[in-house]
Amino acid sequence: MEIKAFQDCYPEELSHCYGCGKNNSHGHQLKSFWQNIDKENLLASTTIAHYMPEDIYTAIPGFVYGGMLASLIDCHGTGSASAMAYLAQNREMGSAPALRFVTGALNINYLAPTPQGVELTLIGHFSEVKERKVIVDITLSADDTVCVKGQVIAVLMPEGMTPKS
Repeated sequence: MEIKAFQDCYPEELSHCYGCGKNNSHGHQLKSFWQNIDKENLLASTTIAHYMPEDIYTAIPGFVYGGMLASLIDCHGTGSASAMAYLAQNREMGSAPALRFVTGALNINYLAPTPQGVELTLIGHFSEVKERKVIVDITLSADDTVCVKGQVIAVLMPEGMTPKS
C-alpha cells in the first residue's frame, strides 16, 4: 500500500501553494506524513517532513534564510492540521468534503543558525484539536540540532477561499 503525503491528498483546485502544492512546479513541494498515530490520544500523534533547501535560500553564505524556514513550518503545520482533522473524524484523507486548513497565526523562534547542505527534519506535535482549529507545535532540526521552533494555529479554510469551478 502506497503511503501518500498529506499534501498529495488535497483536491486539485487546492494544490497550488508555493510551499507544498503539488501543482506548483516552482514551489518547495514539501511532503508531510504521519510519524506516529495514536487513536486513543490524538494529541500524542506526531507528523514528519524532510526537506533539502537549495542554495538559493541563503541568508548568509552557509546558512538558510529564515523566511524559507518559516514557510516550511507553515506548510507542515497546515498539512498536519488537515491530516489530524480527518483522523479526528475517522475519515480517509482526501475524502469529500475537503478538510483544508489555512494559517490563522504563525509563531517562529529561531534557536540556532540552520546550515545549508543538510536535510532538514520537521516534527509536528498537536496541542489542540477542534473541529475548525488545530494547533501544531513544530521543531525544525538540522543534523539533530533543533534550529527553529514554531507554532501554527491552523483554521478550517473559509468557504470564500474555495476556487469557483
